[in-house]
Amino acid sequence: MKKYDYIIIGAGISGSSVAFSLKQRLPNSSILIIEKLEDVGKGASGAAGAFLSPLLGKPNRFKDIVTNALKYSTQFYLQHTPNYIDQCGTIRIPKNKEDQEKFKTYIPYMDFEFQQKEDGYYFPFASVVDSYNICKTFTQDIEKYLNYEVKNITFKDNHWQIDELFEASNLILTTGASLSLIDEKYFNIRAVWGQRIVCQTSSCIKQNYHKECSVSRTIKKDENTNIVSIGATHHRFVYEKPISNDDTQTLLKRANNIITLKDIKVIDQLAGARASSSDFLPLVGEIINSDKTLKEFPYLVNGTNVNSNRFSKYQKLFYLNAVGGRGFVLAPYLAKILVDFIVDDKKIDEYLTLNRVFKKWVKKQ
Repeated sequence: MKKYDYIIIGAGISGSSVAFSLKQRLPNSSILIIEKLEDVGKGASGAAGAFLSPLLGKPNRFKDIVTNALKYSTQFYLQHTPNYIDQCGTIRIPKNKEDQEKFKTYIPYMDFEFQQKEDGYYFPFASVVDSYNICKTFTQDIEKYLNYEVKNITFKDNHWQIDELFEASNLILTTGASLSLIDEKYFNIRAVWGQRIVCQTSSCIKQNYHKECSVSRTIKKDENTNIVSIGATHHRFVYEKPISNDDTQTLLKRANNIITLKDIKVIDQLAGARASSSDFLPLVGEIINSDKTLKEFPYLVNGTNVNSNRFSKYQKLFYLNAVGGRGFVLAPYLAKILVDFIVDDKKIDEYLTLNRVFKKWVKKQ
């Protein structure tokens, strides 16, 4: 078996961001990223609209995370992948009169500069990124094993063995909606199926729009043709077929409710299952071994409080998941948090860790 210091399973934006952050911090470490698809940045990350825009609303924990992540990740992309971020701004448009009234109550809590424009709010800080080329750039110096789906991981002799092919001193799972490698019921990851379409149009759009879906600024293809990205749909189930013509028509209808797109023709359709937690917050850090923890602290099921530092964890096994529909906003920010924890033992805020979902699960037992 070939040995590595770090193996990352999953090469979407989360896995790619972790690989890049590890390489920055530990340039002499051996790193392998394993991906079940034929290339990095496919699946949910490839189907993502990859818009970087503010989360509107009154203050809450999720909004705080998104705001901090948006500030960090935007600068991160501008620094490391400047050719693949388009900071053209986004106009957020209320869906209806009720939504318009809600928007007005959000004004005192706006975290970014904005101006009223075209019946909505224009945020010049907002961007869209090239999802595939971001992942490609982040992993360009990382060894990859593609088109391979891991069947089993086993901890033996202080190392993780992956299908008796590879051995890792540290293993990081960024597997999205797939939960097959760890048998832990408390994860509670939900698959949110989404589809995005890429179209040709003679229309020229100078900024991104968001209403019931997002419409990207157009990119000029030739003198009479522009390319626009429209997405994405949201379903709490996974289609048997990867592409839905119903979703394509829905996106076209929603896009034209935002802005008129002339001579439109669909040239590509992409789909994937995003991973989301039940409380919408991401999951970062060590993975708790529920069997060992409950054997040691059986009174947890009665509501007795136990310091989460005492929970039994899988050794040298780490997790970054549940970034939902804001993966390209959250992933670089959360990857830094995870790598700082792995390398420097820097504490991760409790509300980001798996402790919170484990505690909720225990109470229901």
